[in-house]
Amino acid sequence: MTDAPLDPHNAPFHDLIGLELIEWRDGFARVACATGPQHANRSGITHGGVMLSLIDQAAAYAGLWCSVPGNIRRAVTLDLDCRFTGQVAAGARLVAEGRVATRGRNIFFCRTEVFDAAGTLVAFGASTHRWRAGSEGVEGQPPGAG
Repeated sequence: MTDAPLDPHNAPFHDLIGLELIEWRDGFARVACATGPQHANRSGITHGGVMLSLIDQAAAYAGLWCSVPGNIRRAVTLDLDCRFTGQVAAGARLVAEGRVATRGRNIFFCRTEVFDAAGTLVAFGASTHRWRAGSEGVEGQPPGAG
C-alpha cells in the first residue's frame, strides 16, 4: 500500500518523477509527466512503472479533492491494476485522467486512462483506495490534524 498525495505542492515522489497536477475537481484528476531518459527502461522506452504511478496518483487525486481551501485529505491504495496498450518513447509527454467510479463511507474505486502526446491510449487501470481517518468527508482536515 502507498500513501496517496496529501498536498499537490508537497509530494516528493511527484517531484522525483516529474508529475504535474493539471486539473483537479471532485471525482476527477488529470496529471501529466514529461518523460525523459531517466524514465526509460533497458529497451529505451518509458518504463511501465511510470505509467502505473500516473494511474495510481491520478486515481488518488480524483478521490482526494477537498472543498475547503487549505484542508487536506489522505488515503491509501488498497488495490491497483494496469493494462498496457502501447509503448511510449522516452521524451514523450504522458497524461493520465482518473475518475471516481463509485464511493462508499471509507472506500473509493477509480478508473484511470493514460494517453501519449498524440492522444493515443497507452495504458489503463482500476484501483481501490481507503480514506484515512478524518478524510472521508469532502471538507477534509487542517494539515496538522490526524
